[in-house]
Amino acid sequence: MKQGLKIAIIGAGSSYTPELIEGLIKRKDELPIRELWLVDIEEGWEKVTIIAGLTRRMLENNQLSHIQVHVTLNRMEALTGADFICSQFRAGCLEGRIRDERISLKYGMIGQETNGLGGFANANRTIPIALEICKEIERYCPDAWLLNFTNPSGMVTEAILRYSHVKAIGLCNVPVILQKGIAKLLNADETKLIVQVAGLNHLIWVRKILDGGVDKLPEVLEQVVAGNDPLVPSNIPPFRWPADLIRSLGMIPCPYLRYYYISQDMMDQEVAEANREGTRGEVVKAIEKRLFDIYRRPQQHEKPKELEQRGGQYYSEAACELMTSIYNDKRTIMHVNTRNNGTISGLPDHCTVEVSCVITKSGPLPLNVEPFEEDTLRLIQLMKQFESLTVEAAVTGNKELAHRALILNPIVNTGSILKSALDETIRENLDYMPQYRHLYQ
Repeated sequence: MKQGLKIAIIGAGSSYTPELIEGLIKRKDELPIRELWLVDIEEGWEKVTIIAGLTRRMLENNQLSHIQVHVTLNRMEALTGADFICSQFRAGCLEGRIRDERISLKYGMIGQETNGLGGFANANRTIPIALEICKEIERYCPDAWLLNFTNPSGMVTEAILRYSHVKAIGLCNVPVILQKGIAKLLNADETKLIVQVAGLNHLIWVRKILDGGVDKLPEVLEQVVAGNDPLVPSNIPPFRWPADLIRSLGMIPCPYLRYYYISQDMMDQEVAEANREGTRGEVVKAIEKRLFDIYRRPQQHEKPKELEQRGGQYYSEAACELMTSIYNDKRTIMHVNTRNNGTISGLPDHCTVEVSCVITKSGPLPLNVEPFEEDTLRLIQLMKQFESLTVEAAVTGNKELAHRALILNPIVNTGSILKSALDETIRENLDYMPQYRHLYQ
């Protein structure tokens, strides 16, 4: 019997990795790690070697230098015998994200990496690679758990659960930010709160907030209406929900729902920001440069506070707590992407949803939620159909399916504009979307 865990991080050259390492260090008494494998591609070699140096210093600073840190471009080497795999790669790197944002804005659409045309492009670059990795997991570590933080997390997880046999769970830091923000608003002990969320990735609502058996949702709703809202990730500019909308919903929408509830306001804001300081991808690129300048300092031996600007705050809370809950069968309630199996009434059982689950050694056990109001359910159903068609298009390279998917999305313009935007998106991404290459030969 082997001693200790082997953890592989795919896309370890990401600026998020120190957040993950910090989370593993905090759980050193719960997770007996033997080996950490940092995996990337050639283009990310410089970054992953910088991350490896910082990782070793962080471990040494916490008396964990016995943990072996390996850096490799060879996934087979990293996956063989792994217990947990964290996936956080970005297909096409930040340049791909920036290109998506600029194409979207060019055609009068919101430019965002997980929503609309940008989310579609990101999924089509990412899903074929994710499924290739899954084939390797099935071969080299079939009993491992894959924790997917790679965006768009919901669609990538759906593709994995539909087209592979890998034990996979999708992750997002947005529910964690919601939960921590709610605890702060209530001045409550987060560990004693039960917050229930449900929906799809980046399309979730808070349905219940139980504190000592009392539902505090109405109280928090009024705080949000009043503008006391710490529930927004740092990569989303501060904003205020319309009071009548929030009271009418009777639920707390996650910040990404503003792309659907107040679309034109968001479009105007994005255009102004892009003209003033660049797209979000361009801003992130500048932040990452500063972060890696900090990471490479020999005296740096902890996660820098500047990482919070990156938008991945509390990623480690999700990934590392998920690992320890599975490994130790802790039965923690967490908010993850998994198969619906009747959890949300009105959606297919086999589709992927983001819901509160009890995390066990056997994986997530979703908590059933009360039926959504008809209008909210219709939005969820519409977006799930968009996601399902996008996943199928990403796997098959069927442009007609891609077009049908995008027609459904409320923040995508249709008609001749969509035809041109889709064609440009595919042409500009052909190196990362080989499934469509047959159309342009």
